[in-house]
Amino acid sequence: MSVRNLWKRPSAFLPVVMSLLALCLVIWFVATFGVVRQADEGSAARLFQLLMAAQVPIVAYFAYSWLPRAPRQAALVLSVQVSAALATLLLVFLLEM
Repeated sequence: MSVRNLWKRPSAFLPVVMSLLALCLVIWFVATFGVVRQADEGSAARLFQLLMAAQVPIVAYFAYSWLPRAPRQAALVLSVQVSAALATLLLVFLLEM
């Protein structure tokens, strides 16, 4: 199986889309409100947490399903999934949100 065909699977592209949505949410929040500390988490923070946490079972399912079948291609997709999540988390860490 080629990497292109593997990307057509929802378990391959969905975690990347979710990470990008979380990244856009952080950028939107900072652009709208600035980098502020809040006493209570707002809906944006909870949505961010849900988007990031919901990726874990999807990535685990993808790894369980595809690493045995196509290890090289699956490893490439997994590296993109993890990189997208880490980029989003790094932005939040650097902004100290």
